[in-house]
Amino acid sequence: MTISMYSASVPVFTRMLRNLLAILEKAEANAAERRIKPEVLAGARLAPDMYPLSFQIQSATDRTKFFVARVTGQQAPSWADDEQTLADLRARINKGLEFLATVRPEELDGTEEKLIPLKVRGEEVRVRAQDYLLNNVTPNFYFHVTTAYDILRHNGVPIGKRDFVG
Repeated sequence: MTISMYSASVPVFTRMLRNLLAILEKAEANAAERRIKPEVLAGARLAPDMYPLSFQIQSATDRTKFFVARVTGQQAPSWADDEQTLADLRARINKGLEFLATVRPEELDGTEEKLIPLKVRGEEVRVRAQDYLLNNVTPNFYFHVTTAYDILRHNGVPIGKRDFVG
């Protein structure tokens, strides 16, 4: 049985980005209640050597747009990585959701065997689209979404598993 590239990607990314959007809304309300400046949480990290919340959301949205662009052969939208507040990060997620909403199943389905050029450790490689989705994009996407959740939870935002899974 062949996997539907569309079903394994766009609806999954859309759901998780919507969940992340709802989490950010809770974080924003919580920050306002606690009188925390909007940029504080956007710059929060789990550890000093880890990237901040803003990077996690930029990376999650980048994974989705680059996957779609590379597999369909279109140009990925260019978004400046300049978000500094939770409102900025919500706007970034909304851009990602708007882009995903433009993708039609027929653009992705049937691309499982298409070879996707990637740079891995500075070297050009070609990876089957299905392998790219399942072994690169999806794990990285979930890593960044989970890390964003963890940063907010660690900083006292009252969220739980239901918020993460929707």
